[in-house]
Amino acid sequence: MKIEIIKERLEVVVNQAERVAGKGLSLPVLSCIYLNAGNNGLITRATNLDLGLEVKIPAKVSNSGEVVVPVNVLASFLSSVQGDRSVMVESGSDGNIVVKSERGKAVIKSLPSADFPTIPKVVGERTLRISGKELSSGIKSVAYSSSTSAVKPELASVYIYANDGQLVFVATDSFRLAEKKIKVKNIGEFNPILLPIRNAIEISKVTENIGDAMEIFINKNQLAISHGDLYLTSRLIDGVFPNYLEIIPKDFHCESLVLKHDLNQAFKVGSIFSDSFNQVSIRVLPSKKLFELKTSNPAIGENIYTLPAAIKGEEVNINFNFRYIADALQSITSDSLTLRFSGPHRPLLMRGVGDHSFTYLVMPMSR
Repeated sequence: MKIEIIKERLEVVVNQAERVAGKGLSLPVLSCIYLNAGNNGLITRATNLDLGLEVKIPAKVSNSGEVVVPVNVLASFLSSVQGDRSVMVESGSDGNIVVKSERGKAVIKSLPSADFPTIPKVVGERTLRISGKELSSGIKSVAYSSSTSAVKPELASVYIYANDGQLVFVATDSFRLAEKKIKVKNIGEFNPILLPIRNAIEISKVTENIGDAMEIFINKNQLAISHGDLYLTSRLIDGVFPNYLEIIPKDFHCESLVLKHDLNQAFKVGSIFSDSFNQVSIRVLPSKKLFELKTSNPAIGENIYTLPAAIKGEEVNINFNFRYIADALQSITSDSLTLRFSGPHRPLLMRGVGDHSFTYLVMPMSR
């Protein structure tokens, strides 16, 4: 194999592959990138057996061939080469590859190409078309609410389904829940899927800069994304997501409208005095137009922070994990938001003012 390729383009693809590649040592080939030079340029592949990525890159091919090398080594070398427009990649007689730049060269040990697993192809009709930015936005808006435990795989995932011309993204760890709705044209038949959270996060990173429509293919166990020279596939979880719509409160005792910046600032100050449980006491007194947040730590002290707010309803005095509330602020695009309280043992509902595309629930803490 011998090719000349634009260094910046190769570096972007190798960095994407590094995020997808497996980190375990039991199968060293999974921590590698597969390079195949042929008539169509350079084909790169990376997989951890749960998530697979294939990208085709234009390249000047002098000799065709294939090679498998550790992706972290190649990524580190390319990032250290500054100022070069292109690099030469050539396989040596010993099977290793030589990467040449204007300032020098590197020899990288290779592994047998035959050991590299194939990237599964999802066959069937296209399920929908959605831009990469929209897909990435939907995932990022809810991913932080997913469970980090593998005990319940359905909670360690992003639940995606179609409803009324919208693609709905949902995640929960049973303490908080985030829902994001994105309008999509001509969805057609779309069966709900559970996308593993780790895969979902990587998919959002790979697709976040793709502004035009991508094609999504889904079968029983796999999801595939196709866009030009990019092909991405992920395993799906076989499980049942909780019927979360049943727990969204319909009636509220108190509603407060605050500026997102003010609430975020209150949490920043409160975090200095918070305890190990990140507990914040929220006290709302409609008669006095008072919205108060209190954090305390026996070893440090306490802080009381008062926010300007528009309030209606009954008095509230309830505890939450403030980090759970603060996490959702990144998903609220409006400058102000509403916090609706429905009782001491029922979830807080948050939404941006004028934006019903994002809904967030947080369960209160016991005292």
